[in-house]
Amino acid sequence: MTKIKQLTTPLTLEQIKDLKAGDQVSITGVIYSARDAAHKNMVDALKENKPLPIDVTNQIIYYAGPTPAKPGKAIGSCGPTTSGRMDAYSPTLMEHGLKGMIGKGPRSKEVIESMKKNGAVYFAAIGGAAALIADTIKKVDIVAYPELGPEAIRRMEVENYPCIVAIDREGNDLYEMGVKQYRVED
Repeated sequence: MTKIKQLTTPLTLEQIKDLKAGDQVSITGVIYSARDAAHKNMVDALKENKPLPIDVTNQIIYYAGPTPAKPGKAIGSCGPTTSGRMDAYSPTLMEHGLKGMIGKGPRSKEVIESMKKNGAVYFAAIGGAAALIADTIKKVDIVAYPELGPEAIRRMEVENYPCIVAIDREGNDLYEMGVKQYRVED
């Protein structure tokens, strides 16, 4: 039986240094949701020497645009979006201390190089399980860019949020490893 590694935010080097691509993790603490429009706003702010609306140091950003909460729930469906749309912005945020990203799909070589340089990890969320994942989110507050609607930055308190390490801080990439494992050589 595979042991699930417990992580508590904010992330520390001690927590992520031994994570390997393919590890199952459970995250408890605060994570932030943000999609491409919010990422663009944050990187634009940095280019203009303005402060970020959140301190990304040692934080995790979840690439999600949740639906409105149903009565009695903190949030509606909250599944991952395609991470590649954030690739243009992720290296800049990692240079400012971002240590974790959650989404779905592969990342660019530039993002992976930045992860290695800045000691960050990329987690894959379970696609198709957005309603179940939402049950791990206990409290939600919009903290920046409310005009973006579902793409606003949200501060989310999570408890045992399930993920898989897709790319570790050494650049080992589960998306590539999985393909190689099952590739048939001629």
